[in-house]
Amino acid sequence: MLSVLMQVMVTFSLIVVLWFIYGYSPAFTEGNSFIGGFDRLFMKGLFDPATGTFAMGATFSKGVYIPELLFAAFQATFAGITCCLIVGAFAERIKFSAVLMFMVLWFTFSYAPIAHMVWFWMGPDAYASAEVVDGLNAKAGLIWQWGALDFAGGTVVHINAAVAGLVGAYMIGKRVGYGKEAFTPHSLTLTMVGASLLWVGWFGFNAGSALEANNSAVLAFANTFSATAGAVLAWCIGEALMKGKASMLGAASGAVAGLVAITPAAGNVGLMGAIVIGFVAGFACLWGVNGLKKMLGADDSLDVFGVHGVGGIVGALLTGVFNNRALGGPGR
Repeated sequence: MLSVLMQVMVTFSLIVVLWFIYGYSPAFTEGNSFIGGFDRLFMKGLFDPATGTFAMGATFSKGVYIPELLFAAFQATFAGITCCLIVGAFAERIKFSAVLMFMVLWFTFSYAPIAHMVWFWMGPDAYASAEVVDGLNAKAGLIWQWGALDFAGGTVVHINAAVAGLVGAYMIGKRVGYGKEAFTPHSLTLTMVGASLLWVGWFGFNAGSALEANNSAVLAFANTFSATAGAVLAWCIGEALMKGKASMLGAASGAVAGLVAITPAAGNVGLMGAIVIGFVAGFACLWGVNGLKKMLGADDSLDVFGVHGVGGIVGALLTGVFNNRALGGPGR
């Protein structure tokens, strides 16, 4: 238990430091469709000593700006927690030094490019006329150009980390005794406390990703409520049908599944669409940690792929369905 906690604590701290040294620049500055440039290396250019002011960054509304340093700090939390997610897949069987070495490489060559490809675009104020649209779109991230909707990290955070965790579990191999003896949770009481804190913190991730206190933030906040509650109920129902009764671990897992699934959809779907996404994710992730896990044959200790991978994929796909205005979403 202490090993896992240490890996998570230090991984998060390591990534935050790397983010401010070099990670933010390739993720969120103009470069090509795969990776940004080095304009913000060491966070240079964010503060003007002559005027004593910070550079301002775009939001999703024309003429509305926030300090770019605030945006960079907000995004640092995404980078840090994404790397921490991976640890759960191969917990209990990897050296501390190996974790840190892997995280440096993965953050540099996977997280920063994916963040750029999904989230980077030139901002609303750059679109001053119809004539410049094609040129500006060509400067955006590749997956953004494809039209992907990822409000708060379904692809960048959850699918990205889940695939890395699954590969890591395959590479490192299974724990001694896996499949032969029971590996019970350290403390279901702390599991409940942790899941509850996670739900509270997720409001910051999802609603905060609107970058403004506006309708989009309110929608993301409400959807983070409803989808997660729906997933808890779905997981409990599914577990009761499968095993005869629901469990505390299942309810907590359902909450995480709902949070994951609504992340890409948070500000992109209506309230009823969010509930449907939550219910689908609850059932899908229950299958992910039971049926799919056996099919894959990997010792994914904390079901990173079963919950974050499956939940992220479900959420990403259903975002495209429920974004439609005819189904209550804010899209076309």
